[in-house]
Amino acid sequence: MYGLEDPALALTFLGTALVGVCTGLICSRLKLLYIWTHPPDRNSTRTGGDLVAEVLASHGVKHIFTLVGGHISPILVATERLGVRVVDTRHEATAVFAADAVSRLSGTVGVAAVTAGPGVTNTVTAVKNAQLAESPLLLLGGASASLLSGRGALQDIDHMTLLASVCKHRVSVRCVRDIAPALRYAIQIAQSDTPGPVFVELPIDVLYPIHLVQREVGVKTGSGPVQRVINWYLQNYVDNIFAGAWEPRPLTPLPPAIPLPSDSEVRRAAELLRAARRPLLLLGSSATSPPIPAADTRRHVEALGVPCYLAGMSRGLLGRRSPLQLRQERRTALQEADLIILAGAVCDFRLSYGRALGRRAKIVSIHRDPRQVRLNSDMFWKPTLAVQADVGSFIRELSAEMAGQVPDKTWLDKLRARDDAKEEKNAEMARQPTAEHLNPLKVLSRLEELLPPEALLVVDGGDFVASAAYVLRPRGPLAWLDPGAFGTLGVGGGFALGAKLARPEAEVWLIYGDGSCGYSVAEYDTFTRHKTPVIALVGNDAGWTQIAREQVPMFGTDVACRLAHCRYDTIAEGYGGRGLMLTREHEDAIDEVLRRAQALAKEGHSVLVNALIGSTKFREGSISV
Repeated sequence: MYGLEDPALALTFLGTALVGVCTGLICSRLKLLYIWTHPPDRNSTRTGGDLVAEVLASHGVKHIFTLVGGHISPILVATERLGVRVVDTRHEATAVFAADAVSRLSGTVGVAAVTAGPGVTNTVTAVKNAQLAESPLLLLGGASASLLSGRGALQDIDHMTLLASVCKHRVSVRCVRDIAPALRYAIQIAQSDTPGPVFVELPIDVLYPIHLVQREVGVKTGSGPVQRVINWYLQNYVDNIFAGAWEPRPLTPLPPAIPLPSDSEVRRAAELLRAARRPLLLLGSSATSPPIPAADTRRHVEALGVPCYLAGMSRGLLGRRSPLQLRQERRTALQEADLIILAGAVCDFRLSYGRALGRRAKIVSIHRDPRQVRLNSDMFWKPTLAVQADVGSFIRELSAEMAGQVPDKTWLDKLRARDDAKEEKNAEMARQPTAEHLNPLKVLSRLEELLPPEALLVVDGGDFVASAAYVLRPRGPLAWLDPGAFGTLGVGGGFALGAKLARPEAEVWLIYGDGSCGYSVAEYDTFTRHKTPVIALVGNDAGWTQIAREQVPMFGTDVACRLAHCRYDTIAEGYGGRGLMLTREHEDAIDEVLRRAQALAKEGHSVLVNALIGSTKFREGSISV
């Protein structure tokens, strides 16, 4: 058969075939054909960092946040050369938090670059926070040379496995020619469907120029057969990294995939809204996500005329004082409503896993993430209509479908009267003296009156920040930054840094608990060096009060909940900022001290106001888990 009846001929054919298969496998594995047709430029001084910078610039990236390390130096040098501002922080987590803030406020992907090993491990909490906050974020991580992976190189760990649970997408780039395609695709994934963080690992040998990589690989002279084979393999390794490296490739953004609502889903929601007598709209952070500008979403919400509660990044969406927005007695309103629209709001712990929703209410749930749309619907609630779609797009289409039809004002008037009564009760509590130090509600109330229209609020803490959420009113859309669902302490320094860079015209206020202040107060050095004046107000009650509120009554001890009345103002001065104190002695001069902080910030100084506060019953009974 096939002329191979002769055993000798058959053996020859088999041997030839085997050699062909092996040669093909070797060529495929070692990219010999590609190297031959796209030979590396051995005289080039360009680096992989140049390509990273070109892709970032083509995507409109204005800032890259980092803590410098040798593995990533080519990225930082090249991005600065192209006009991308390199902002170095005092901790890698701060770099990611700052990139997260820029992402949320600018509508573009936030970018952080960190060195290998501990540089990457230090980012994990911040990356997880971005994942749960649904922030599109690109983390660039250095790595040891691919050839040395798993061989004990400096700071060599398995980044890919480490970040598997916190990133939407991970890729390790092994050739310079793959840098641009890998980055474009990663950025597209970060912004598509449910936004989130992505990780691109860039080993040191794809970032540095070919002559340095050639030198470090160490091709040795020698005439022995073993040495010649080793030399050939090492040379092929270098050639493959740089083959076709500088050939033109697309750099511009790939369009993200945005899930949109169907016409039938919008019509069904409109039918439910027209039939409702007591509708309620709960807006979550994703209501402010692109592609619909937050200002447009504000107009669409106002056109709907539905009473609403705002949470997360949607705080401030309707301005400082909107007749539609409610802030108090949410649980009671949810039990009374006959239609609840969850527009980016999720039935997790913040809505008691769905138990906070009225049992008889019809529920419309909208979210980009199919899991979040129905989270815990197998336990405590059932959606009447579940829509996997962009929240802003859905609200726009629903507003158009309703065509100016608004609910009966009787329901809103009832909710507004109750809300106003609770606000007055809180105001009265702010006027009461505390046993020692300042009433935190009074301090916050005075700040509320002094905040300008361009104020941007960053909050980082427990008890003091929870009080601030009921007192301070964001002045407009995208003027409030909190950690999100992860409840991460330590976001403050990075968020404030990113906020001031994204909105240089804003008066950025960082509301700190004294416990959370300890995480990132060192970033006052960063604020000073990069001329990003922010103002921090520290509610200093010398303790982890949010935990103590439940731990002490439950277990009878405040173990591990005690701190000292530290001089955070002095610490800020040590890092180049300005420090001010607010104590009981300054009770009649709170406005004066806060205005002094504003004046110093206008002069270009970062300021920390250390306010010694006492205890109130405002949050009595609140829990932290």
